[in-house]
Amino acid sequence: MPKHTTPPADLQFEDEFIAGVKNIFEEMIVFNRMLGLKITQISPTQVKARIDMRNELVGHYAYNRIHGGVISAGLDAMGGLAVMAALGARHMDESPQHRLQRFAKLGTIDLRIDYLRPGIGEWFELRAEVMRLGSRVASTRMEFLGADGKLLSTGSGAYIVS
Repeated sequence: MPKHTTPPADLQFEDEFIAGVKNIFEEMIVFNRMLGLKITQISPTQVKARIDMRNELVGHYAYNRIHGGVISAGLDAMGGLAVMAALGARHMDESPQHRLQRFAKLGTIDLRIDYLRPGIGEWFELRAEVMRLGSRVASTRMEFLGADGKLLSTGSGAYIVS
């Protein structure tokens, strides 16, 4: 696939690539494991995950509200995950293992989080998509939603990819 095009809508990742990405983001990044981040969808154009509310994530004891740092860290992780999916789609000519190694070069350059509503609930859904994937920098948009589907926070990020 040429580097400047968006992936075809029917592009499917190999099971090996999906398993590798999940292992990196859910297990090897220990902080994501502490957050309880569980990936629920990986596609070339969007990624989704879930965080179940636990006592260790409380930021305001009187309201059982999730800590803003959990939201920020979760959305940052999702931005990185979206970039990995986009890179995986861009380089389908490479083996899944080689595409997974591209994660080593990925890093957050800039992150902005807007807290719109209090994060109260039993679980939360996180979503992210890449707005632009350049040769050196990727720009992302992220969302943090309550179990009822209400938008609680939004984010945007820039990630170094080379």
